[in-house]
Amino acid sequence: MFKETKDYLVSQGITEPEIGLILGSGLGELADEIEDAIKIPYEDIPNFPVSTVVGHAGQLVYGTLSGRKVIALQGRFHYYEGYDLQTVTYPVRVFKELGVSILVVTNAAGGVNTSFAPGDLMIITDQINLTGENPLIGANIEEHGVRFVDMTETYSKRGQQLLKDIAKDSGLHLQQGVYAWFTGPTYETPAEIKFARTIGADAVGMSTVPEAIVGKHCGMEIIGISCITNLAAGMQASLDHDEVVDVTTIVKPRFKTLIKELVKRA
Repeated sequence: MFKETKDYLVSQGITEPEIGLILGSGLGELADEIEDAIKIPYEDIPNFPVSTVVGHAGQLVYGTLSGRKVIALQGRFHYYEGYDLQTVTYPVRVFKELGVSILVVTNAAGGVNTSFAPGDLMIITDQINLTGENPLIGANIEEHGVRFVDMTETYSKRGQQLLKDIAKDSGLHLQQGVYAWFTGPTYETPAEIKFARTIGADAVGMSTVPEAIVGKHCGMEIIGISCITNLAAGMQASLDHDEVVDVTTIVKPRFKTLIKELVKRA
């Protein structure tokens, strides 16, 4: 199945991408900065799922960004859309087949840390899986990785330092912290947010963790960034997806600067 997808993408001119980008809600415009771009709607790609969420363009984009060959998901797939986790993470395995060695995962997230504010960008230092699900359950894909995956350093220390260096050089303010994954599509309750904060989460969201697990299984270097689009439940009056998209619109210039420089230095 992976081979059919890979062969199709190669036939469309996608060859030897170094860096894979997964662009979360409202952050997909970065893909418009990719030069000499090959854009392929998900529905045209054999075995690929289709993104159904507002704020996700639903296409794969390949080309050059900051002098490097990149492949980007302009819109990701979520467990809450009804896909199983093998389908959610299928593009990551295709990236592996194409030769991607660095995976940059981004998302829109709710701020749990009381020092965070909407519009902050957060370096993901670690993750907490609160769903009880794991994309590696089932037969192991031996050609991609080992059965039992070491998650001691899920998010690359080198990548975290690169982001800190870029922030210092560019005058960007970055937070850092732990991202916790809930399935969604409901936003978390105030009690769940209190629980998440108590166990060490700084931000919460409905994605990223399964992709990071599979990327790690595939031997990729994982670098993660959350856009804090709102304060989590119980910390502000109410929550809605329109706010998520609105805040990412404001953050986009800083986000693009950060990612383009990261791609250049990674």
